[in-house]
Amino acid sequence: MNHSTSHDLFARAQALMPGGVNSPVRAFKSVGGEPFFAKRAEGAYLIDVDGNLYVDYIGSWGPMIAGHAHPQVLDAVARVMRDGLSFGVPNALEVTMAETITRLVPSCEMVRMVNSGTEATLSAIRLARGATGRNKIVKFEGCYHGHGDSFLVKAGSGMLTLGVPDSPGVPKALADLTLTLSYNDFEGATKLFEQFGSDIAGLIVEPIVGNANCILPRDGYLQHLRDLCTRHGTLLIFDEVMTGFRVALGGAQQRYGVKPDLSTFGKIIGGGMPVGAYGGRRDLMQQIAPSGPIYQAGTLSGNPVAMAAGLATLELIQAPGFHAALEKRTHELCDGFERAARDAGVAVTTTRSCAMFGLYFTDQYVDTYAAATHCDIAAFKRFFHAMLRRGVYLAPSAYEAGFLSSAHGDTEIAHTLEAAREAFREVGN
Repeated sequence: MNHSTSHDLFARAQALMPGGVNSPVRAFKSVGGEPFFAKRAEGAYLIDVDGNLYVDYIGSWGPMIAGHAHPQVLDAVARVMRDGLSFGVPNALEVTMAETITRLVPSCEMVRMVNSGTEATLSAIRLARGATGRNKIVKFEGCYHGHGDSFLVKAGSGMLTLGVPDSPGVPKALADLTLTLSYNDFEGATKLFEQFGSDIAGLIVEPIVGNANCILPRDGYLQHLRDLCTRHGTLLIFDEVMTGFRVALGGAQQRYGVKPDLSTFGKIIGGGMPVGAYGGRRDLMQQIAPSGPIYQAGTLSGNPVAMAAGLATLELIQAPGFHAALEKRTHELCDGFERAARDAGVAVTTTRSCAMFGLYFTDQYVDTYAAATHCDIAAFKRFFHAMLRRGVYLAPSAYEAGFLSSAHGDTEIAHTLEAAREAFREVGN
């Protein structure tokens, strides 16, 4: 593949932006080499500035569940943008979005739109502290909730990729208020609450960890967290920025039958536009300004173009059988990966939940952060580049989940698995 134009752009970018990118994982630091620059996208494909075509398994890191540039989404955006891009006053689409989210996610009796997942999680934590009068929060190793100070303590995603467990610039006093648990550790959670339960305002968790690849909860684990929070007066916060509307129409909380007090969303509800939201029990959400004293605001929150893109996407995914078809595709892909790796003598295991998946270079099933960090990262790097050369784009990190869309059909899955057979043989030699 020729990447000369991408190379030139990256050289220019490095002189002007930290690492040449506007988000760390894009820089390819964990896999080596240089990133390609996208020109356009359609369906299941990305096309770069040099004209190379890739089957895309990140989907803009999750939002493109109906595929890139879906005509229904683009039409909705085009209709709305003709009337203006931003108003600074309420618009009708905000109301429709709130009605849609609260209908699809019963735990959300009220919702507030924001501009990113990070804003959503920061706002939910502030609400938890304000509503309980407590200061401590609990998060989990390998979970990533954005770049807020309280969350950059044993973080995941780009933090894990770069091998930086804590970020300079985070005051120790704030870090001291963040307690960290190991995901899927029942006993550890119980002991922590026995010691600190009366001081914990909120526990925030990715119900499926998508930022240490893709770690699924053990049977009963999320319910255990629900029970602990209820017992100790702590607010349970599900970060569904990634899983919301992807692993089930009502998110991971529907899939696992656990009702959080607060939830955060992003990605799919913007259809590719910058967006976030948080919502939950009415008595909690009514404490947000202007109804209550806990302040949060945003100039572009509820932006009409973002609302139009998100609502069109949410309409598409409510089609009968949408998620069942995606889950079937994901199983085909992951089973195919495992067969191809086994045939090549390469140790690989996968995890999957509806339209997201994890690929680990190990012969052990991975359901803990520690296990994820002990996989063969060097093998993943070789596999990533072998797949990229064959026109398949996986997340450029061994610690990021993969995503399918309804645009991934027989042709795309077949191409991916043929590429994987060749790539695994290359890795195994």
